[in-house]
Amino acid sequence: MPPATAALPHLLLLLLAVSLAGADDPYRYFTWTVTYGPITPLGTTQQRNTHCFSSHSCYLFLFNKIGAAIAVDLTVQSNRVQGILINGQFPGPRIECVTNDNLIVNVINNLDEPFLLTWNGIKQRKNSWQDGVAGTNCPIPPGSNYTYKFQTKDQIGTFVYFPSLALHRAAGGFGALNVYQRPAIPVPYPPPAGDFTLLVGDWYKAGHKQLRQALDAGAPSLPPPDGLLINGVRSSPPAFVAELGKTYLFRVSNVGLKVSVNVRIQGHELRLVEVEGTHPVQNVYDSLDVHAGQSVAFLVTLDKAPLDYAVVVSTRFAPVNLTAVGTLHYAGATARSPAPLPAGPPEGSFEWSVNQARSFRWNLTASAARPNPQGSFHYGTIPTSRTMVLASSAAAIAGRRRCAVNDVTFVVPDTPLKLADNYNIANVIEWDSLPLRPSGGGAPPRAGTPVVRLNLHEFVEVVFQNTENELQSWHLDGYDFWVVGYGNGQWTEMQRQTYNLVDAQARHTVQVYPNGWSAILVSLDNQGMWNLRSAIWDRQYLGQQLYLRVWTPQQSFSNEYSIPTNAILCGRAAGLPH
Repeated sequence: MPPATAALPHLLLLLLAVSLAGADDPYRYFTWTVTYGPITPLGTTQQRNTHCFSSHSCYLFLFNKIGAAIAVDLTVQSNRVQGILINGQFPGPRIECVTNDNLIVNVINNLDEPFLLTWNGIKQRKNSWQDGVAGTNCPIPPGSNYTYKFQTKDQIGTFVYFPSLALHRAAGGFGALNVYQRPAIPVPYPPPAGDFTLLVGDWYKAGHKQLRQALDAGAPSLPPPDGLLINGVRSSPPAFVAELGKTYLFRVSNVGLKVSVNVRIQGHELRLVEVEGTHPVQNVYDSLDVHAGQSVAFLVTLDKAPLDYAVVVSTRFAPVNLTAVGTLHYAGATARSPAPLPAGPPEGSFEWSVNQARSFRWNLTASAARPNPQGSFHYGTIPTSRTMVLASSAAAIAGRRRCAVNDVTFVVPDTPLKLADNYNIANVIEWDSLPLRPSGGGAPPRAGTPVVRLNLHEFVEVVFQNTENELQSWHLDGYDFWVVGYGNGQWTEMQRQTYNLVDAQARHTVQVYPNGWSAILVSLDNQGMWNLRSAIWDRQYLGQQLYLRVWTPQQSFSNEYSIPTNAILCGRAAGLPH
């Protein structure tokens, strides 16, 4: 029997919430030490997509845009995979907290490279200083530490953290961050008997340094992954132990580098109850697509014969078909279900996935982290102040592949943008240099550090245009947004007639289907410097990102906190006063 993963019982969750509700906005403290350590998530160390000339020499062959072979030395990977561990754990420790908790996380970097963690989906209200990306924070030097201080302000739901620099995410360092509701704020479903967290995603046998070397040398993209993981393993899939007749909450996050996945449970229906911190209409599905950077939560009722049932995760729209299988174990069961593994959705077209995405609807009557119903904010009646149409692209610059937004590929400066803005350091930020619509002229991309200036409380329309043949995934730090439309071909203003302006699903990461578009509306109520990026991590690394600076001249702590006294200062900000 695989190692058991017990549900966090609802009674414990309730006690957690009640104990933390005894004081206003309680504090929770963590000390995390980040190290390398041996891991074998795929159960084998044999390299894939490699050519080994001897027991001491092994290379990964990729091809750049001009067809030249790139040989990446993988010899250091030939015996054991070196993963990134947090307190010796892979995946990292799970954070369980309650709405409005203050989290104090001291991160000690014992790697040989600078390191940062970002908190995917946590809005960092008034506090982009703690966002943990290259545009807001100096990295933590090797042998040093940084203490993050942030609040899960007005949020509930299923989130994750992961390393944001240097493809470290390919080696681990990720974990779950679950925010539970305050006892006074009910969720729109009966309390589950417990919940399970599933961190799923693609995995490469090559280490992050080797993958980074390949991209830096001009590889067009990462090669196909070697496997899928469920909570860090494939060869010994976890068992989720539960009791007959009870209902459990499953929290699923795609923490992989790029591949979309489909999740399903043999013989059981999935009742969707959360999408990235908001409550949807509770539709029932046989399976759910979860794209790079996305999270969902669903209820499963154990109403079948007491057997073991397969929890299946499989790739979607990928060049390889990969599957990982866990187990839903009915307590006391002694045999597996004789039924075949449930088949995934059809792979021949994207129509099935698009239709499922359109079926997600915001629950207008449910409360989220606050007692007022979600639907009390009538987003569809608010005039937009401006429109941004952002087209992704990939092209060669000096023989090396780069990814771009409206023909600008982002290059990380030596001084974080947030520091440059705070200290008025010149010649770091290219203000408003990104065209707000694609040129359409086929111009070659250029490198830059674009920051779009926006006013606090603007209401903005953003259209993500995908003219490529691969699915895209976009994430915005500091916010969630309403996904008002998906469509084929080129977006035009006429497409607004198709928008859902009543109950579009709110979330923080949206997929964009090949040769199509996705449109969002976002209320800019959170001042700061915010990263808008591809959630497909090789594209983000190669420049498919930009920053939004949301600002008002009326300086006040009610709008934004000042620079932390422990902020690491680097680049041209080194040595300046806090």
